Amino acid sequence: MKKTLIIRGLIGIPVGIAISYLITILMSLIQGEGNYFPCVPDLITQMGSEMNAVLLQTLLSAILGAVCGASSVIWEMESWSLFKQTLLHFIILSASMLPVAYVLYWMQHNLISFLIFEGIFLVIFVSIWLSQYLIYKNNIKKINSKL
Repeated sequence: MKKTLIIRGLIGIPVGIAISYLITILMSLIQGEGNYFPCVPDLITQMGSEMNAVLLQTLLSAILGAVCGASSVIWEMESWSLFKQTLLHFIILSASMLPVAYVLYWMQHNLISFLIFEGIFLVIFVSIWLSQYLIYKNNIKKINSKL
């Protein structure tokens, strides 16, 4: 299990970085009016330069990717209930995502923005969880019908 956790964490590093950069490209396409914005302007101001901001964003995206990848082993804990797996996975992802989002200015630094960000995160988490649940449930039905 430790080996799987480490391997998935390591695989998550480049995945986290790639997703982060895809988001910056998408956001630049939507709001950039032909310009590319590698990170939030408030982060650039806070870090003193665009390069420092991009380096921090890359580092934290790598960490976030590693946490997401490593935490996927939770779904293989067969002795745990689905509720326990889901709750623990949500807590781990929230505990890593929210501080990263705060530090990188992916949300404004106030309570309302925090609650909105957490609400959006919850909706995305539940949507992904539900779609995966329905896919697996359908696959199990197909397997059972063949038996």
